[in-house]
Amino acid sequence: MTSPPKNSEQVNKVVHAAAQLFARQGYHGTSTREIARLADISENTLFRYFEHKEELFWTALRSRLSGLELRRDLLSGIADGASPEIVLPQIFAQWVDTAILRPELLRLIAVAFIELRWKAADVCHEYLSPIFSAVNRYLARNIENGKLRNVDPSLLTAALATSVMVHPEFTKLIAGAPPPYSDSREAIQVYTRFWLDVLVLPEVVRTRTLAQRVDAAPAREIAEKVRASGEFGAQSPSAVQESAEKGQIAGEGGL
Repeated sequence: MTSPPKNSEQVNKVVHAAAQLFARQGYHGTSTREIARLADISENTLFRYFEHKEELFWTALRSRLSGLELRRDLLSGIADGASPEIVLPQIFAQWVDTAILRPELLRLIAVAFIELRWKAADVCHEYLSPIFSAVNRYLARNIENGKLRNVDPSLLTAALATSVMVHPEFTKLIAGAPPPYSDSREAIQVYTRFWLDVLVLPEVVRTRTLAQRVDAAPAREIAEKVRASGEFGAQSPSAVQESAEKGQIAGEGGL
């Protein structure tokens, strides 16, 4: 169906009304009649602009996702390999501001995945994947170089984002009280402090972890050779690995 020329002001009013109602009532709980009433137009006029309700929903979601990208300072920090103490606050600053300044966005994403999941992944991937992929790559590099604990970077990325999205409401359920911060600046500080305490290794542990990673590869190679030669008979893989490690240490003059 070819749409007639659109009155941009009216279309914006329709999209804005739709985003409000879909976020508040869900997709199936919202009628086009309600949207038209809130936009102060007739339902017939609404259908001149949008062929069906689903098209309007995706337009509303895209309107809230539009312009969502990593800030310049965060991009620079990631590109320069800045320390987690610098980059994590920048990540939380962007995500906290998004949750506060775009409150309908999180609810619309939830509605999309619950009620229209057959298309939700494609739409959200288009806008959100560049953001989360960049954060994931940064975390993976810092895990690899020993600056962060050795955890799965994709799970960590999800946990960081989820803590911002879910924590405020969960605090009410768990403690029956509001979150432990009064504004966005305090929220950024709370999340940053918590995750740095969880993730950043003390210098002594960091050095030891890096040393273990460097030593692990040769030890594994020796273990494979020992296992292939059958030198240790039917010993378990862990016993072979232990013997290989001892052999490596002895070769280094340790024993």
